[in-house]
Amino acid sequence: MKVRVGINGYGTIGKRVASAVAAQDDMEVIGVTKTRPSYEAYLASASGFPLYTASSEQVANFEKEGIEIKGTLDDLMDVVDIMIDATPGGVGEAYLPRYQKAGIKAIFQGGERHELAGVSFNAYANYSDAWGADFARVVSCNTTGLVRTLFPLDRDIGIERVSATLVRRGADPSDNKGSALNNLEPSLKLPTHHGPDVKTIIPGINITTMAVKSPTTLMHLHCIMADLEKEVKEEDILATWEAVPRVKFVSGKQGMKGTANIMEMAKDLERQRGDLMEVAVWQDGIKMVGKTLYYYQAVHQESDVVPENIDCIRSMMEIECDPARSIKITDNSLGINE
Repeated sequence: MKVRVGINGYGTIGKRVASAVAAQDDMEVIGVTKTRPSYEAYLASASGFPLYTASSEQVANFEKEGIEIKGTLDDLMDVVDIMIDATPGGVGEAYLPRYQKAGIKAIFQGGERHELAGVSFNAYANYSDAWGADFARVVSCNTTGLVRTLFPLDRDIGIERVSATLVRRGADPSDNKGSALNNLEPSLKLPTHHGPDVKTIIPGINITTMAVKSPTTLMHLHCIMADLEKEVKEEDILATWEAVPRVKFVSGKQGMKGTANIMEMAKDLERQRGDLMEVAVWQDGIKMVGKTLYYYQAVHQESDVVPENIDCIRSMMEIECDPARSIKITDNSLGINE
């Protein structure tokens, strides 16, 4: 029997998770919610996803636009096993008591506090931590990207200290509020929250982070300096990452000079929505100086957490105990690492 999945919030992340769930053989989308009759509501209906409203007061607005509504969030909670909470950051906390009352499990996104769910999740690093859990949080896009490269380094080589600077996108491409042009905005609250967030997955790691918001919508760029426990060759670093999932090498020598090139590559690979769910690492941008490693990576903020949500469902619902097998199933279904 397939796991019945609901998506509360069919926006940037929610619509991608819904498509990913629909591509799995062991789970299905029972319904998705919207608060207003936007084009994404039409998209949900066209994709065959039953549409629910967040509250009964919103039903009339959808009916006025000729959009069929299956019911409200309360109705959706009655017919699902697990809810993907893809509401805006900070909103999920208000829904937690409702999920508890309905007796369903829920996965929150990285915009929520770790304490809300008590379990923060990355498929490769701590899959078993979410096993059978009622609630979990898939960490943010930046944290997911950092964990994907730092965890295998720490496990296989050992990390003494990490310092990372995140050059962040100013807004998602569809955000019409946008980001100020001709402006770089540093985060003045230091160190930023990203380091502590990484520690919810890799508890013992010594990491500090800084961040700068930039006027781009495509991707985040991470500039990382890691002091390792021993001297290794650059080839050893590449071999460590090549052996793990969801890390994709790109090369400046082959024309991958920046994030725009990477996003164009994702389109050329015919990825759905032009997404790149792996973290992209410049293989010719890696340098070892003594025991210090320098490297760059790029994170597609709209999609890298999507496969993590799928694997988190399998762990929480106890339908696949082997993280490697779950990751392989997910990646094959979504065309990751092709």
